Amino acid sequence: MTDQSLQFPRFYVTAPAPCPYLEGRQERKVFTELRGEEAIPLNDALSRVGFRRSQSVAYRPACENCSACISVRVIADEFEQSRNMRRISQRNDDLVVTITDPIATREQFRLLKSYLSGRHPSGGMADMDFQEYADMVEHSPVDTRLFEYRLPTETGQPGQLVACCLSDMLSDGLSMVYSFFDTSQDKRSLGTYIILHHIAAALQRRQRYVYLGYWIEGSAKMDYKSRFRPMERLGANGWSRFKDK
Repeated sequence: MTDQSLQFPRFYVTAPAPCPYLEGRQERKVFTELRGEEAIPLNDALSRVGFRRSQSVAYRPACENCSACISVRVIADEFEQSRNMRRISQRNDDLVVTITDPIATREQFRLLKSYLSGRHPSGGMADMDFQEYADMVEHSPVDTRLFEYRLPTETGQPGQLVACCLSDMLSDGLSMVYSFFDTSQDKRSLGTYIILHHIAAALQRRQRYVYLGYWIEGSAKMDYKSRFRPMERLGANGWSRFKDK
C-alpha cells in the first residue's frame, strides 16, 4: 500500500495546555487515530512529516505563533561515532540486549519510576501507575518492539535490567517512542548508548534513519539529540541536514 492510496484520516486539535519545554508558552497538538489495516502505512507516512505515535494516536505540535519543536532523524548509514561515543559503545559492549514484543512487566515499571524520579520528578508521567504504563507499551496498532538492556551475569541468567526503549519499526528506519534507564549507572551513559545501539540496529535492517522525535534549539533537555550527526531536521520545505558545528 503506497502513501497515495491511503484514505485521508480525520484530524483533531487539542485544547491549549502549558508547554512542558518552554516556560510561559501554550502547546496544542493535531492528532489522528491509527487503526485497522491502514495503521502501519499511515504511521509510516505521518512519521515522515513529523508526527509521533502515542498508543493508537499519531500527533504533532500545532502551536499558535510557535514552531520551536523540530522533528529530527539521524542518517544511520552515514553516521560515524565520535571518540567519546566509541568509548561509550565499548563501555556497554557487555550489556545483553533483547528485542521483544511490547509486553509490560513490573520490572520495567520499577525502572521507569526510578528514572522519572531521578530525571523528571515534576513531569507529566511522574504519577503514572502500572496500568497506564502497560497501556503505553502494549496498545500499539503498528509494528512495535521493546528493547531491553541488561547487565551480564556469570550464570548466564538474565541480569539486572538497566535500560529499555519502546520503538516502532518503520519502512525507512526506527522511531524511538520512549526510552528510560538506570540513572545510577552514570559511567555507562545509557541514554547515549541506547541511541547508538538503535543506529546500529537500523543498519542491520538496511534502513537509513533513526527518528528521535522533537528537538528545540537551546533546550538543555533536548540538546543531546543534536550530537548525532549527520542529522536531518524537518522544515517548511521538507527534510534538510543540520549544518555542521
